[in-house]
Amino acid sequence: MRPDGDDTTIDTLRRLLPADILVTDPNIMAGYRTDRAPWAAAGRPAAVVRPRHVSHVQTTVRACHDLRVPVVTRGAGTGLTGAANAVDGGIVLSTEHLDDIVEINATERYAVVGPGLTSDALRDEVARHRLWYPPDPASAEWSTIGGNIATNAGGLCCAKYGVTRDYVLALEFVDGQGRLHRAGRRTAKGVVGLDVAGLLVGSEGTLGVITEATLRLRPLSTQARTVVAGFPSLRTAGSAVAAVRAAGLTPAALELLDHATLRAIDTWHRTGDLDAAVLIARVDTSATAGEAEAAAVLDRFDAAGATWSTQSSDPREADELFGIRRLAYPSVERLGDVLTEDICVPVSELAEVLETARLIAERREVTIATIAHAGDGNLHPLIVTERGDHAAADRARAAFDDLIDLALAHGGTISGEHGVGRLKRDGMRRELTPEAVALQEQIKSVFDPRSIMNPGAML
Repeated sequence: MRPDGDDTTIDTLRRLLPADILVTDPNIMAGYRTDRAPWAAAGRPAAVVRPRHVSHVQTTVRACHDLRVPVVTRGAGTGLTGAANAVDGGIVLSTEHLDDIVEINATERYAVVGPGLTSDALRDEVARHRLWYPPDPASAEWSTIGGNIATNAGGLCCAKYGVTRDYVLALEFVDGQGRLHRAGRRTAKGVVGLDVAGLLVGSEGTLGVITEATLRLRPLSTQARTVVAGFPSLRTAGSAVAAVRAAGLTPAALELLDHATLRAIDTWHRTGDLDAAVLIARVDTSATAGEAEAAAVLDRFDAAGATWSTQSSDPREADELFGIRRLAYPSVERLGDVLTEDICVPVSELAEVLETARLIAERREVTIATIAHAGDGNLHPLIVTERGDHAAADRARAAFDDLIDLALAHGGTISGEHGVGRLKRDGMRRELTPEAVALQEQIKSVFDPRSIMNPGAML
């Protein structure tokens, strides 16, 4: 039986919404309960709403505001912190059908899209106009623009091209009272008023529902060279990254895979010999300058102690190498339950942090497979435990906390791109002062006075 409150919510929404966008079938709703963070708490929603128009979003949020019912906005559910996990008796509002491409303006270099559009679909479409949308999370094939904005997603190209925040020009959104707002601009520059659109980026659905985004685009680059090297230790690989940065070089991507990750990929796809760590760099500077930059990166790798290194200008080979990088998370997932970290530290601290993370794994007796956007110091230590091993799960949680402390001790942050969600609320309060947290709570109350928007996530 459903609680009486669920029946009231469902009856109200049935009167207000088209029948085909309201889902109450428990079997279907089960697929909307969680994102990809199995360690985060999740409730059972009263219903799922899949709007096809912004008016459906407004109607849903207004009703939930009046009834004081929680609303959790969901994109594709590829998040890794539980930020899109359902709340008991609440509504999951899925933006999957709000996936229109409204406009692509090649002259002004922007795109106007719905939040349900996937990252890869946007990149494919703008490429037809010789344009490029740089934010490139590993889940780009499935993750949505709205979800990427809500978490301020990054990806492989962040070190040179920045994260989602750097490409959001304007947003349309519905606040916690069901009011529709437009914030931002479509011009290259603009400084009128407070940056309300900027507040929505990284807000994890706690301020409102994004219903449309205007995104900055860049010219498409077709020239790229790839430099790959193997290293005898994580510390050596970290030193190589710092050496590249110290030389003033900025590859478009600079990724790290440790031995545990390489072993997981090899078990699944038989990729060959394994090193303690591998660095994969992509250089997209054109023509002769690109050749010189790739050679300089290769020299820094060799000088830092690479056991082997090579470079290639073959696009197919580059795609294969970065395809292996994208296999990292699903390969590790096959080993057991995965608790995903997302710390970010100064590049100068990378070697020490990588080595200490390895020692944390030994001390806690857990497997930690580390992948990293090494070029900007963003590490993803994946803590793996055998499914059903409760003692190992306890050790994994302890290692998770150790890694948060490690990042903060080295001048870093608890999240580079995945966000806070439900997994890292305590960590956020270790990083920020009480005054900073209180200020954010006050800002939230302006957008969402009854605190119905994604309660339990972040704030």
